[in-house]
Amino acid sequence: MNQDLVHLYLMPGMAANPSIFEYIKLPKEQFKVHWLEWVIPNPKESLLEYAKRMAQKIEHENAVLLGVSFGGVLVQEMSKFLNLKKLIIVSSIKTKHELPKKMKLAKATKAYKLLPTRFAGNFDEFAKYALGETIKKRVKLYKKYLSVSDKRYLDWAIHNMVCWDQETIIPNIIHIHGDKDPVFPIKNISNFVTVKGGTHVMIINKYKWFNEHLPKLILS
Repeated sequence: MNQDLVHLYLMPGMAANPSIFEYIKLPKEQFKVHWLEWVIPNPKESLLEYAKRMAQKIEHENAVLLGVSFGGVLVQEMSKFLNLKKLIIVSSIKTKHELPKKMKLAKATKAYKLLPTRFAGNFDEFAKYALGETIKKRVKLYKKYLSVSDKRYLDWAIHNMVCWDQETIIPNIIHIHGDKDPVFPIKNISNFVTVKGGTHVMIINKYKWFNEHLPKLILS
């Protein structure tokens, strides 16, 4: 086994399964890629407690941890229990101050609790209510990648995304963000690597950018 092999752990976004990373291909002589997946939170489990539990899945010292969207929030919490080579977030936020106004309002009014997560098992219905009309046209794509439909998980994840209370940026974090992200608009984001034309799902449709640039970002 190559002792210099870099172990890269990938955490998908909210409700997503790790197949969102199916097109991420890095040089095998340099990198070993590991997929992480969501587990159902325990009753009343805090995000930090959940992160500590998930951190136990990182089996290599000095690994690289990458998370997408809410997965990016989770890996930041996980990093508090780990000795990492690099911490990378994609299509995510670094502090609560980068949340868009609508999410800050949802937190203040607790409107996020009204989201119909009970529809999650019926994806077409859930897409109509939670994701909007434009996303409905891509329901087939989302059915493939969004498979974590347990109501306990969704309620917990939405609460912890909207109510994340991180005040300061974790030192040396690498933030990759698309300039067309409608979920976390770029105007609210600071100190990031820009992906031109990248949307919130760019880990899927801009995979060539990641395959080209991730090795350099990790090894630099």
